[in-house]
Amino acid sequence: MESRYLQKCLGTCLTQGLTEVARVRPLDPIEYLAFWLYKHKENMNMEQMRQREMITLEHERELAMMEQEMLERLKAEELLFQQQLAFQLELEMQQKEKQKSEDFETGQEKSFKSMMSMESTARGEEQEPMQAEELVMDSGKTLAEISDRYGAPNLSRVEELDEPMLSDVTLNIDQDL
Repeated sequence: MESRYLQKCLGTCLTQGLTEVARVRPLDPIEYLAFWLYKHKENMNMEQMRQREMITLEHERELAMMEQEMLERLKAEELLFQQQLAFQLELEMQQKEKQKSEDFETGQEKSFKSMMSMESTARGEEQEPMQAEELVMDSGKTLAEISDRYGAPNLSRVEELDEPMLSDVTLNIDQDL
């Protein structure tokens, strides 16, 4: 039993130490063997620490790789989302342009009908009844309603009041004096 224990714990290192003593042939072989065994123990501890550090570094590298892959997936997903958003905006802009062109064509048709009715009235023919409400609605649109573009100002109409002219103000001042 004792020989198994000694062989298990000291077998390899003691064999290597005695081999080193036989090769070097120091003056004090016992002291040399003691220092060699001590140094061997330090070397073994350092090797174990180095192996643990290597395992830790490998684990950290794997985590960094996983994080990098996650970042790449997120970037790809963000790019895809931006492309989809740009596509949707493009479709909306096309629909607005189409609607705008249809509104423009409708306006041209109305103005053509209006011109035709004026010509027919001038000739004495009967005029097609044009709804007054439609004319008022067209003229009452604000700039934002006419332009469907993003960022168009949404200004309400301002009715101008009769303001006294400068000459009226000077006449009133002169009369007061």
